Amino acid sequence: MRGWLWNVLAVGSLTLLSSTAVIADAPDYVRDIEPIFLKHCSDCHGVDVSQQDLRLDSFVGVKRGGNGGALVVPGKSGESLLIDAVTVGKITAKMPPEDYGDRLSAKDVELIRNWIDAGASGPDHAVEKPKTITSDHWAFQPIANVVPPVADDAGWSRNPIDRFIWTELQKAGLAPSPEADRPTQIRRLYLDLLGMPPAVSTVDEFVHDPTPDAYEQLVDRVLASPHYGERWGRHWLDQARYADSNGYTIDSARSMWNYRDWVINAINDDLPFDQFSIEQLAGDMLPEPTREQLIATGFHRNTLVNEEGGTDPEQFRVEAVVDRVSTTASVFMGLTVGCARCHDHKYDPVSQREFYQMFAVFNGADEPTLQLPTEQQASEEAPLDAEIATVRKRIADVEANSAARQKDWEQRLHQEITQLEKSGTFPEAAGVLKHWKSLLGVPAEKRKPAQLKELQDEFFKHDIERMPLMAQLNELGARKKQLAAKVTTTLIMRERPEPRPTHVHMRGDFLRPGAAVSAGTPAVLPPAQRTGERLSRLDFSKWLFSPEHPLTARVTVNRAWQTFFGRGLVATENDFGLQGDAPSHPQLLDWLARRSQSEGWSMKSLHRLIVTSATYRQSSAARQDLSGKDPYNILVGRQQRLRLEAEIIRDSALASSGLLVEHIGGPGVYPPQPEGIYRFTQQVKYWKQRVPQDNYRRGIYTYFWRSSPYPFLMTFDAPDSNVTCTRRVRSNTPLQSLTLANDAVFVDLANGLARRVLAEASADETARIDHAFRLCFSRSPTVDEQTRLQKFVAGERERLRGQVPDQELDQAVWAAAARVLMNLDEFVTRE
Repeated sequence: MRGWLWNVLAVGSLTLLSSTAVIADAPDYVRDIEPIFLKHCSDCHGVDVSQQDLRLDSFVGVKRGGNGGALVVPGKSGESLLIDAVTVGKITAKMPPEDYGDRLSAKDVELIRNWIDAGASGPDHAVEKPKTITSDHWAFQPIANVVPPVADDAGWSRNPIDRFIWTELQKAGLAPSPEADRPTQIRRLYLDLLGMPPAVSTVDEFVHDPTPDAYEQLVDRVLASPHYGERWGRHWLDQARYADSNGYTIDSARSMWNYRDWVINAINDDLPFDQFSIEQLAGDMLPEPTREQLIATGFHRNTLVNEEGGTDPEQFRVEAVVDRVSTTASVFMGLTVGCARCHDHKYDPVSQREFYQMFAVFNGADEPTLQLPTEQQASEEAPLDAEIATVRKRIADVEANSAARQKDWEQRLHQEITQLEKSGTFPEAAGVLKHWKSLLGVPAEKRKPAQLKELQDEFFKHDIERMPLMAQLNELGARKKQLAAKVTTTLIMRERPEPRPTHVHMRGDFLRPGAAVSAGTPAVLPPAQRTGERLSRLDFSKWLFSPEHPLTARVTVNRAWQTFFGRGLVATENDFGLQGDAPSHPQLLDWLARRSQSEGWSMKSLHRLIVTSATYRQSSAARQDLSGKDPYNILVGRQQRLRLEAEIIRDSALASSGLLVEHIGGPGVYPPQPEGIYRFTQQVKYWKQRVPQDNYRRGIYTYFWRSSPYPFLMTFDAPDSNVTCTRRVRSNTPLQSLTLANDAVFVDLANGLARRVLAEASADETARIDHAFRLCFSRSPTVDEQTRLQKFVAGERERLRGQVPDQELDQAVWAAAARVLMNLDEFVTRE
C-alpha cells in the first residue's frame, strides 16, 4: 500500500509540475499583452479616441472587437484580425500606421500570437472605463429658453424678431432700413409665399387700403391661398429629391406625382411639421395607416433605381438606404452624417458604427408599389373581383370532384369490359381499351365520336365543365388587367415583419460586412426612446422632434429664415457641425426654435411671424454704411434682392401674360422644349403635349426626367434631384439672358402679355405702358421708364410697318415691348 501511494503521489507531482510549466509558458494578458496595447495602440484605440470603434485599453474592448468584427479567435491566431493587422495587413490596414511610430517587435508579435493560441484569456472581472461622447459645439447644446431683449427702437419693432435684430444692429453702430413701399411689399410677399406676382387689382386694393392692419390682413389672405402649398411644396420637393423617373442611364418613368400632391395639400392644410415629417419617414408604421399616410412615405422612395442589366440589386438597395440616412440627417439635423459611411467622421462626433446604426433604422423597409384606384375604378373593380372569386370557386369544386368521378368511371368501364369478355367478344373488349387509351390526353375539341359515348362524356365531364370556366376566368382576368393599367400607382415604404441584419460595411463596401449593429442614434445627441425590443423607424422619426433634440427645430426655422432673407441665421444651413458657421443671431435662432415647438410646429404660424416683422418689411436698397460695416448683410440691416428660382421665373411670366392655368395637382405635364434634348440619352424619353393647357401649368408640374431635365429649369439652377438639395445656388450666366429673350416658351408668353395689354388697356400708348409695367412689376413706370419705352414702341412701329399686315401691327409691336419687359432684371428679381 505504501509503495502504491508513493507512486501515485509521484505521478501526481509530475503532472502538477507539467501543468505549471504550461501555464508559466502562456503569456499573461495583464503582464505581457496589455502593456503592448497601451504603448502602441491606445492613442487611437482608447477611451478618448476609438477609431473603428475599437478599444484596446481594456480586455473587455479587445474581446468585443471593433467595426471589423471580432479581433481575436481564441486558439487560432492565424484566423485573428489582430495578427493580420500587426503583421501583413492583408485583411485590414497594417498597424500601427507607418507615420505613427515603430512597428511591433517580433517578440511582441510572438507574445500576442502565443496568447491567442493559448485561448486569449484575460481578467474576467475587468471593467471597461465608459466612453462619454460629449461636445461643447453650440449645435449639440440644448435649445435655450430665450427671453427677447428689451430694445429702445423708437417703435420700429413689430414683433420679437425685430428686437433681436435691432439689438445686434445697434451694437455695430447701424440702424435698420426704412420700410419698403406698398407695391414692393405686396410683390415680395406674393413671390415669397405663392411664387407668383399679385394681380393688378389686388395691388390696387392693398395700396389704397387705409386700415392700420392692412398688411396683416393681406398676409392672412395669402397664407390661405392654395398656391401657398405649391410654392412651399417646391422647397420641400428639393429636399425630398423628387423626380418623375428612376435615374441612372436607363432612367425609366415612375409614378410619383401623388406624393407631390400630398406634399402640396399637407402644406396648404398646415399639417404640423412634426407630423408632416413623421408621416413621410414612417407613415406605414402608424396605427392603421391611411392611404394618404402611405403615400407620404414616398419621401424615401425618391431614391434612384438602377435598371441596368447585370447589376447586383442588393448593391443598389444598399445605396438607396445610404441615401436615406444621409438625406434624413441633412434635412432634419443639418449634419453631414454621410461622411461617416466609410470611416468615423473627420470633424463631427459621429462614428462609422453610428452611421450603420442609423442605416439599420431604414434597413428594415421594403419598397412596394401602392395601387390608387379612383372611386369609379374601385366601384368597377369590386364586382369584378367578386366574379373572379366565384369562377375560381367553381373551378376548385370541379377539380375537387374529378378524382371521385374518375374512380366511378373506371369501375363502370371495367364492368362493361367484363361483360364483353363474358359474352365471348374479347376482341371487341380489346378494341374498347385501345380506343380509350387513344383518347387519354387528347383535348376535348379534337376528340372524334366513338363507341360508348355515354361513358366518354362521363369520363371527360371534368374537362367539359372546366373548359368554359377557364375561358370565363381568362376573360375576367383580361378585363381586370385593362382596369389595372388605368389605375394610378405610387411608390411607398413598408416595414418588414423581421428587419434585415445590419453590419458595418468596411470602408463602405457592402461586400465586406464587419461587426453586427442594431438600430440606434449618435451618442452625442439625447437618447431615443424605444417602444419595442428595438428602435423602430417610427421611434427614430419621433426622436427627431423630441423637445430635447437640439437640431431639428433649429435647422427647420433656419431654412425658413434662409428663404425669406436669402441667407440663414446659420449660413451653412446644411452643416450645423464643427465645420459649419456659427449662428449670426444665436439667441434669435433658439427663440424661434422653441417658439416653433411650443406653437405645435405650425409652419404657417412661423411664416406669418417672419413676414409681419419690421425686419422682413425693410427696403432692399443698398446703403453705404451697411456696405462698409456689414457687406454681406449678415445683421439684416436691409432686405435682400434675390434672383427668382427657375420655376418662379416662368410662373411669373405665365401670370403676367394671363395664360397661367391655375389647376392644382395631377400628373406631370410636358410644356414645349427645344428639339434634340434626348439625343444623348440612352433611351428616348416621352415628351408629348397631352392637352393644350399643359403649356401653361406651373413649373412644379413639369415632368422631370433625371437624365434629361427640362432645359429651362437647369438653366436657372434647379437641382438635378439625384440627391437632396437644401439650398439652391443662384448663378448669373449669358445663357439665362438668351433663354429669356429667345426661348420659344418666352416668345409665346410675350405674345400673350401683348394680347393682354392691348385688350385691357386703352389705345393710348402711355396707358398701355403703365398697364404692362403693373402686370410685370406691380408698379407704375417712372417718368424716365415711360419715356424710354414710348420711344422703343414708336421705333418698333416704324420698323415693322409694311412688314406685317396693319391689323397685326399692334400685336407685333407690343410683343417686342413685352419681350423687353420680361428681360429686365427686375422681372426675375424679388426686391
